[in-house]
Amino acid sequence: MADNATHHYISSFFLVGIPGLQDFHCWMGIPVCLLYALTWLGNSIIIVTVKLETSLHQPMYFFLCMLAVNDVALASSSAPKMLGIFWLDAHWIDFDVCLAQLYFIHTISITESALLVAMAFDRYVAICIPLHYTTILTTPQVIKMGLAAITRATLMVLPCPLLIKRLPYYTKYVISHVYCEHMAVVKLASANTNINRAYGISVALSVMVLDLGLIATSYIKILQAVFRLSSRNARSKALGTCAAHVCTILVSYTPALFSFLTHRIGKRVPPSIHIIFASLYLLVPPVVNPLVYGVKTKQIRDRVVGLFFPNKKISEN
Repeated sequence: MADNATHHYISSFFLVGIPGLQDFHCWMGIPVCLLYALTWLGNSIIIVTVKLETSLHQPMYFFLCMLAVNDVALASSSAPKMLGIFWLDAHWIDFDVCLAQLYFIHTISITESALLVAMAFDRYVAICIPLHYTTILTTPQVIKMGLAAITRATLMVLPCPLLIKRLPYYTKYVISHVYCEHMAVVKLASANTNINRAYGISVALSVMVLDLGLIATSYIKILQAVFRLSSRNARSKALGTCAAHVCTILVSYTPALFSFLTHRIGKRVPPSIHIIFASLYLLVPPVVNPLVYGVKTKQIRDRVVGLFFPNKKISEN
């Protein structure tokens, strides 16, 4: 019998995978493996490129490196277990390991959101008050902002596994998901979970409302500054420096919002669709972000071309 102090009596959970699509698990492992491999490749190239190219030792690229490290961690928190389910039928996960996975997935996701806010602030300072850019966004300040993002996420998510640990789990152990997600685990408890649900919703809403609000405010200020410029070329150049960041925001927040809303109000959405979108939220942005910045940022694009094709003439565009 389990220790009464821990309250839970089951020792592990059974992760179903994608309900209704179990026969296709073997094939689903292929895109997951490909996305995970591309995550490591793309983000490693970004980090190495920024490290080697001294002209990229600027706040914007330091934030990009933080985002790259965070993206690798985000994919690594879920992809290995997904592949275990799809290819090895490794459906069981220890109770405490499940809570650890839950904690890291949500912590890294909130850190990602904070980094996108920091990158929006970077663009705001660069375009709206360029003369003070180097004094406002110094290297120590960039490091502090990165640490603040991690600290906020760590403290906000910490109560989630602690509150779950207090709940009794007697008979329900089947999680209809490919990884341990907060609400999916909470729903299995044999007790009133209103506190857990309320805290989970409050964290998710506060992060989305605050971070999206700050990003929106930054871009409103940016657009106001850009349209005050007299030269069309200057306006185009200023907006061009924001293009990669805007793409990253859309790729990161769209599946996250869909997953959040369907889990709570989308009763008619098939579980398989919800789980696929929840998985894409963890696997697609880490692949897309380095591609977007590699294509949209000339300095990175030229440096990568120089690394792989040293004899190729670099374009001026």
